[in-house]
This record gives sequence, C-alpha cells and structure tokens, in this order.
Amino acid sequence: MTTPTRTSPPVGPLEAVGSTLSLASRNITKLRKSPGAILDVTLQPLLMLFMFTLLFSGAIGGGDRDAYLQQLVPGLMVFSPLYVTIGTGVALCTDISKGFFDRLRSLPIARSAPLAGIVIGDVARYLVSVTVVLAVGTLMGFRVHTNPVAVLASVGLMITFGLCICWMAILVGILLDSPAAVPGVLIGAVMPLSFGSNVFAAADSMPGWVQVWVNVNPVTLMTDVNRALLLGEGQVMGPLLGGLVWMAGFVAVFFPLSMRAYRRRLGR
Repeated sequence: MTTPTRTSPPVGPLEAVGSTLSLASRNITKLRKSPGAILDVTLQPLLMLFMFTLLFSGAIGGGDRDAYLQQLVPGLMVFSPLYVTIGTGVALCTDISKGFFDRLRSLPIARSAPLAGIVIGDVARYLVSVTVVLAVGTLMGFRVHTNPVAVLASVGLMITFGLCICWMAILVGILLDSPAAVPGVLIGAVMPLSFGSNVFAAADSMPGWVQVWVNVNPVTLMTDVNRALLLGEGQVMGPLLGGLVWMAGFVAVFFPLSMRAYRRRLGR
C-alpha cells in the first residue's frame, strides 16, 4: 500500500485558519455527541473532590472540612485541565493509528492544521472540566469571595494553562504507536506536577527538599493565582508571572518538538 503524498500547493493564512477551525469543530462535535467524553473530562477531578473532601480533609485540613474545601476547589480547577490533557494524547494517538491523519495529508490544508485543530477543540473540554468542578464544589459548600470578573479571569487562565500544557500530551501521542501506552507515560508526568504541588496539602507541611520543587511547580503557581482570584487570598501578579513563564516554556519546548515528530511520523 502506498502512502498518500501531498501534491497540493501551499495554502494561505485564511485557508489555514479555516481548516484549523473545521478540525476543531470535529472535536467539539465528538464531545457534544458522546456522553462518555463528558465523563472522561469530569470524572477524575470530581472523584478527587469527593475523596479529599470527605475522606482526607480531617487528616490534611485539621478537621475543618469547610476550610479545606475552600482551598481544594481552586486547586482542582488547575488539576482538571492537566488531567484532561491525558485524553488529548490518547485521542491523537488513536486518530493516527487508525489512519485519520493519513487521509488528511492528501487535502489542501495547512501542515499545522490537524494539531492546531485538536488544541483549539480542546477548549471545550477544559471549559466543561473546570466549570463542573467549580459548580459541584459550590454545591458542596465552596464560596467565591471576590466578583464575577475574577471568576471569569480564573476560568480563562485555567483554560489557557491547559492549552499550553497539552503540547506535552500531543508530543507523547505522536511518538507512541499504541493509544493504550499513552496514559501510562503521561501519568508519569502529571503525578509530580499535581501531587508535588499545594493543591492537596500546604507546602510547609512537606519535607524541605520537596518544598523546593513545590514552590516553583507551575501547578502551585496557578493554584495560588486561582485562590487569589476566587478567595481574595494572596497576590495574583507574582505567581501569575511565574505561571506564564512556565506556560511559555511548555509551548516553546513541546510545540516545535511536536511539529517535528508529526512531520517525521506522517512523512509531511
């Protein structure tokens, strides 16, 4: 069997944007028509919310469940898009292994459109995940102490964080041949980021050498930003600048690596 080759001329910027948005709408349609896809982006964060609030808050939060919930929900809003990126890697690897990207190679679309379409389409998944955690947390007793503008800023920053982090998952999804192998690799990256942070426990309760990592962890920084926006506790600009540096770093490292791996694997 011969591999399709691309013989069409290069496309312009408007055509590139159009093809990217078309592929993004495909991912959004899959989310809208598949209840299982909704569970995929909400189940794990909600399990964390219930488990840590109902089972571990006495040990971690000093017995004050309500106070612990106030600290946990903003952190889980950071954890949610981080976890959702695992599904991004799996979906990408599945599409490649099933030949979907081979069919795209013969179409007159921009070289980056398939990957960019996945990333833009994931905005809906991040939005669902973050808002569900906030909504369920509110039903459990979480309360915002700031204003609607701060809430919108919080949700927007969490989505942006997910869009930057997801390029790591995209690279893994391209490099691995089996979709079943993707979660194991990405969990190895997600675990140190999520549990090596102040989402579930205060940094000062950890050993000194662990605190070194926790204090510079992008999840910790974005959790501090989120707590400041939703609870009015702490500063926004300091941790936000650190978080933006991390996000820019993820894109600067993993985007070119993903494009290079994409061209190599699909021969574009």
